[in-house]
Amino acid sequence: RRYNTQHTMKSIRAIIPVGALALELIGMDSTNAFSLPPVDVISRNKNANNNNAFQLDSTTTSSDADIQSDAMFIEPLQNNAPPSTVPNGKSPDELIAIAKRFLVTSKGLGGDPDMLAPSFRFEGPVVGPLPKDDFVKAIGSVDFGTAFPNWTPQFYGFYVDPLEEGGNRVWYTAKGYGKNEGPLLPFAPEATGETVVNPPQACSLTIDHETGLITKYTIGYVTDRTVGNTGGLGGLYGILYAIGKPFPFPEAQPWKMSWQYAFFQKLGSLLSP
Repeated sequence: RRYNTQHTMKSIRAIIPVGALALELIGMDSTNAFSLPPVDVISRNKNANNNNAFQLDSTTTSSDADIQSDAMFIEPLQNNAPPSTVPNGKSPDELIAIAKRFLVTSKGLGGDPDMLAPSFRFEGPVVGPLPKDDFVKAIGSVDFGTAFPNWTPQFYGFYVDPLEEGGNRVWYTAKGYGKNEGPLLPFAPEATGETVVNPPQACSLTIDHETGLITKYTIGYVTDRTVGNTGGLGGLYGILYAIGKPFPFPEAQPWKMSWQYAFFQKLGSLLSP
């Protein structure tokens, strides 16, 4: 197939600054690079400044009711009935109650080891997977209560994942803030007096329907790195960065553009007219 060179270059120029997620569009001409909704929803707006700009029309064919009922919007599992895939399982309310009970046992930092299943594993963006014994040992080695005696944990948005086949994964968002008023051994031998403000982090607890024990725990997945003062880091790495005691390796440092990505961005600017 032959491509229009002018349109192909415009596609590349538009895509490169966006990043690697749009790579699959590179090399496509502009007429095929986008799948357009009906013309009554979106119209092509050609002007002197941008021949490929798109503009939303003020009128649409979809009513609010149609939008709300669209299959793309999936509601979390709710009510007191167990998921249809596990008829004898625990209800979403029961699962969320277990998750909250686990978090409250240690202000959301770790949790009661007796609530962990033998097959438990912990996974973060960098750390893990850790089996139960390693996780309990790691949590027990950090005296967070002494370092942050007035820490304010903030957890919200609890729901049971509607797409997990087991119907047993509780998702929630975690934030929190507090002043470092004591040593955070073994990382910070003295209090720094710095206040930590966490960014929002996506977390989850997967719970066995039969035993009520937790089989998987994930934390630290930052959803907006511009919030707070942890350098966009989640979990312990973010807290250590905020108090001025970060680990020296890249995974415990704020995100920094690689030379490869910088080159990718530069290429986009060079292709611009």
